[in-house]
Amino acid sequence: MATAGDSGYKPLADVRKSLRIEWYRSPIDRTVLKELSRRSDLQGWIQAGGHLALFALTGALTYFFWWQHIWIGFFVALFLHGTIGSFFVGTNPHELGHGSVFRTKWLNRWFNYVFCMLAWYDPFDYNVSHTFHHRYTLHPEGDREVLLPLKPTVGKFFLVQLFTVNVFTQPGRTLAKGGLLSTIIFTVRTAFGVHGPMKIPSHEWLKAIHADQPKEFRKSIVWARWQLVFHGAILVFAIATGQWVLPIILSLFPFIANWATYFVGLPMHCGLMDKTPDFRKCVRTITIPWPLEFIYWHMNWHLEHHMYAGVPCYNLSKLHKAIAHDVPEPRTLIGAWREMWYIWDRQQEDPSYQFDTPLPATAQRTREDEQDELDRSIADLAPEGLRGRQGSGTAPSCPESDRNASEKCFRGEFEFAGRRQVVRSAWALSKEIRMRSRRISVSTSASLFM
Repeated sequence: MATAGDSGYKPLADVRKSLRIEWYRSPIDRTVLKELSRRSDLQGWIQAGGHLALFALTGALTYFFWWQHIWIGFFVALFLHGTIGSFFVGTNPHELGHGSVFRTKWLNRWFNYVFCMLAWYDPFDYNVSHTFHHRYTLHPEGDREVLLPLKPTVGKFFLVQLFTVNVFTQPGRTLAKGGLLSTIIFTVRTAFGVHGPMKIPSHEWLKAIHADQPKEFRKSIVWARWQLVFHGAILVFAIATGQWVLPIILSLFPFIANWATYFVGLPMHCGLMDKTPDFRKCVRTITIPWPLEFIYWHMNWHLEHHMYAGVPCYNLSKLHKAIAHDVPEPRTLIGAWREMWYIWDRQQEDPSYQFDTPLPATAQRTREDEQDELDRSIADLAPEGLRGRQGSGTAPSCPESDRNASEKCFRGEFEFAGRRQVVRSAWALSKEIRMRSRRISVSTSASLFM
């Protein structure tokens, strides 16, 4: 078995103690940030419920056309079903994992589990990995969820799979299971607590986070077993009833028509600078048509999300307007891909080349005011084993058990602290009260003798 030493990286437990990144975040009015950080159950239902409803609609159309033997309609509906459902992989769990979509916490978890179960996705691995991704974005010793350089692949065979069924794609330098075959193999391995080959960067990264958070790994093992039971039951039911279309609609959709998730998702970090404390240099925001933005959960505003990860996805475009003077102008989707190809070509000539994203003339280079908990919030993303770890310079998530305290923390009105900090604060407060009482006593005594 490979170890952290075999991979050339320190154990993440050591990284959390030693690596501290002082991220630059564009200044924003506190009142505006607090307002943008408010979660809404209504907005959450529109986003999560709307996406699930679209998935159900295209699934029903696919079933109807299959039942009526209208094969052109069947393949068109299936293509739309796969396009919409492909975003269940990584996109929906991303926002719901942050816990910032719904104000009601259990709704975030419930929708997250539904989307992940359908899409062969692991919410426990992802939350651990993504916590490191936010704390140490593109610093590979602490974040290998995305490992640069990334090649913007558009090979013919790969494109055929993107627009039909993604069967043979293999995992690589991003946190992904790959196509249909590798996903099934990956899930079976996880169900038995076995890791894939360490020569694959994503497997090495998973082994590293599992070693750091074994409790979450045990949850992943159980989750993988339930996924095999769930999708196996669909297959058995389909065989027993002769409705072979059901596994296609409910189990194979994440591998059908993956074109949109690939073309929209890859530009977020591909080709940008690593090992920088400035999100403007390592994260890219793009503009895309509204229907794509909706099923991508507004993550095209990716720079804004990294700067202020506690802001719900449906408020990110408003956040962009508030800090537009300090961030690069959003690229178009085509412009982003042209930029990635240019960078990749340069890196083939000079492997050390890194693209330095130009900033507007109005942009600041440093920020003198001190950033607080609201600035650094990643909402409720961090699992229990990664909460309260201050070594990264990133705020812990709010206490899960206290709804009111959590809401205050989310709004920037309450700073989460461990028991020691609470005791120290109480002691300091009592000391201040005693000192003021003495001053009042002395003042009163002096007045009696005047």
